[in-house]
Amino acid sequence: MSILRVSDRDFAPYIPQEKIENEIHRIASEIKRDMDGKEPLFLVMLNGAFMFAAELFKSFDMPCEMSFVKYKTYVGTESSGKAKTLLGIDIQLVKDRNIVIVEDIVDSGFTMRRLIDDLNAAGAKSVHIATMMFKPDAFQFDYKIDYIGMNIGNEFIVGYGLDYNEYGRNLTEIYKIVEQ
Repeated sequence: MSILRVSDRDFAPYIPQEKIENEIHRIASEIKRDMDGKEPLFLVMLNGAFMFAAELFKSFDMPCEMSFVKYKTYVGTESSGKAKTLLGIDIQLVKDRNIVIVEDIVDSGFTMRRLIDDLNAAGAKSVHIATMMFKPDAFQFDYKIDYIGMNIGNEFIVGYGLDYNEYGRNLTEIYKIVEQ
């Protein structure tokens, strides 16, 4: 097992790039099927979902748009339980649109709940969620997550867009923290 140092913490290999990309292509097929003829607007959650979104969009040959939003919940390895808006939605862009939120990971669900509420208040026609990773044991809400790449446990992970204090996003595989 090859341990990797990210900032001041150790991480071990967890999910290889090939498995991640296979799941992303599966999700893309499902979204294409469900959004056929609907010209969706993809809202990519920054910063973490950029790699997921880049791979996902390679599969789309349908009319669609993309925009970005940025909310912050995490400090280090802990969620604050509150989502702060850093880059909000463009109300004119989302009104009466079919929205697909592209997220790297849904764990407690606080950030996603806030974005869903913001989109509904802005008049979105429909809101769908696509996440690369989902932590069902940490999830505290009852809204539907439409497209899930992989269910994982509550371990803290880094890589493929996911970070630890802004480091490790560039890793092509996903690593889990080594508890000491």
